[in-house]
Amino acid sequence: MNKRPIILLLCILLSANARMAAQDIASIAKSDPLIISGAIGTQNTFYHTSGGYGYASPLSTSLYANLNINVYGISMPFSFYYTGDNTSFSYPRFSFNISPTYKGWTLHMGQRTMSFSPYTFTMPFNGVGVEYRSQKAGLRFGAFYGTLRKAVNVDPTDPVARNPSYHRTGMGLKIGYGSYSSYIDLYVFRGKDDLNSISKYWHDQLFAQENVAVGLRTRLALGNHFSFSGNLGTSVFTTDLTSEIPDIELTDKYGKYYDIRMSSLARFAGDVAFSTNWKHFSASLYYRLIQPDYTSLGVSYITNNMQSIGVNAGTNLGRFSMNGNFSVQNDNLNGEQLYTTRGYVYSANASLPLECGIHLAANYNGYTQKQYDGAAIVQDSSRVYRVTNSFSFSPSYEFSNKYTYNNISLSANYTRNDDLNPFATGESDVQTLAIGAGYNISVIPIETGFALNYSHQQSEGYGSKYSTDVYSLTSSRAFLESRGLNASLTLSLINNSMDGNGNNLSMGGNMSLSYTLLKVHSFSFMASYNRYVNSNIVEEQYLPQQRSHDIMCSLSYNYTFSALSIKRQTEEALKGDKKKYIITSDFTKKRSSEEKRKMGGPRL
Repeated sequence: MNKRPIILLLCILLSANARMAAQDIASIAKSDPLIISGAIGTQNTFYHTSGGYGYASPLSTSLYANLNINVYGISMPFSFYYTGDNTSFSYPRFSFNISPTYKGWTLHMGQRTMSFSPYTFTMPFNGVGVEYRSQKAGLRFGAFYGTLRKAVNVDPTDPVARNPSYHRTGMGLKIGYGSYSSYIDLYVFRGKDDLNSISKYWHDQLFAQENVAVGLRTRLALGNHFSFSGNLGTSVFTTDLTSEIPDIELTDKYGKYYDIRMSSLARFAGDVAFSTNWKHFSASLYYRLIQPDYTSLGVSYITNNMQSIGVNAGTNLGRFSMNGNFSVQNDNLNGEQLYTTRGYVYSANASLPLECGIHLAANYNGYTQKQYDGAAIVQDSSRVYRVTNSFSFSPSYEFSNKYTYNNISLSANYTRNDDLNPFATGESDVQTLAIGAGYNISVIPIETGFALNYSHQQSEGYGSKYSTDVYSLTSSRAFLESRGLNASLTLSLINNSMDGNGNNLSMGGNMSLSYTLLKVHSFSFMASYNRYVNSNIVEEQYLPQQRSHDIMCSLSYNYTFSALSIKRQTEEALKGDKKKYIITSDFTKKRSSEEKRKMGGPRL
């Protein structure tokens, strides 16, 4: 076989777009050379409402088509979409994004990501990088360089100009040693804005920045049941590259590595945890602190000026499992905020599946928020002091016999949010009750499923009371020997009430049909009817809208195809012969099954 055309095609397509995850080079050599597949389809919808208003057009039509070219595991999608007067077309952009691996090595090219410390670098970069990780315990390292953000250099006289931004580059290095249970890793990241990448007009309004962040992450196994882990980070962050460099000993000492300016800040962040793990019990104690103004240009967003300490524990006794968590968090570490907020988070959940088919699950979540003095003194009348408690219980029961499969489920949730300020009147207290019940049955002789569901939700707070009741009944069945025809019917009733002043009632039905022909043609039809009755409206001008209805019908079609497929023969089929390929296409004349059996498909 002449492989030059395939290799040439591969090179052309790679230069257009190569979007691959970290893929092993050895697996590329074993992948199918070429698969071209796609789909075309249409969806047509009719909508009518008697209320004189609507959220959809009376008639709408959409057409779509997509084509995917896969070369040695590299996918390149094209798509076309038309609806009304709107047409869109997407295609692989001219970029090169690839992360091939070979044994322990990984090469990153294009828009890629690399695993770093959460306090140093977490965002994608557009450039080049390399990583090495030993197959067993041992040395690992990585490095990258690339663009973190492109420049947006807008015209200052444009009244609708976008926000400008500097071109930002970044580089990083990481090195570590160890195994899954015990290791130590060091991370270094540096990011810098290009001061000349945008007009000088913006320099006084938008400051160019620079940053160096160093992170250390470690885990130490202490025997078989205990472990210690830590994740530390420190950052030197310059908020304005045009600020002066002070003439001090510190700048002379570190100036060749980093320009320390009048706007430079040095901050710290970190977390530590001590954990224990046994057969039926596990627990951990952790602490986290992020100093005010801690910033890394390699992290999109980080909550700083806070600290938290917490403990979580869990047990697993046969079928029964339970775990809980408690933590305390506060901000305003430097005391410069007007007020200090302290929060307490606590939760517990339990699960118990029984052999008789009953499954019990319960959950509790709580949160307490308190406000204390900061740079200013909190007035008692306005002090924030809120407590939220939420309880839920969801049992279920499954059973079956020769003729039916059954599932019964119940759910209940109660949530209360209270304002405990001694001057509070209670109007801002909110409580919500939600209950539900469902019954699903599959009737085996007629191969039909039924589902009956009910839910009720009631909320009370801020001087109002609101409740909703939802009832629904669904039936579904597959027809024909191939089970290619599927039908379902749903009837529903919804009743809304506010402050007991009348009801807003809606009832309706939804029917859907879907049919698959020859595994490539898919047809679907959907029709719905809803009727609304609003007895809350008493004003004469709204009387015509007390009763209304809407109708919607939708018909869609989808055709999937394989335009060309060049696949490798299996080693068993080759039986020691040279590598050969099977070429197929939905648009060529199909061979008979007997001919295929004898020929083994067309070969190259």
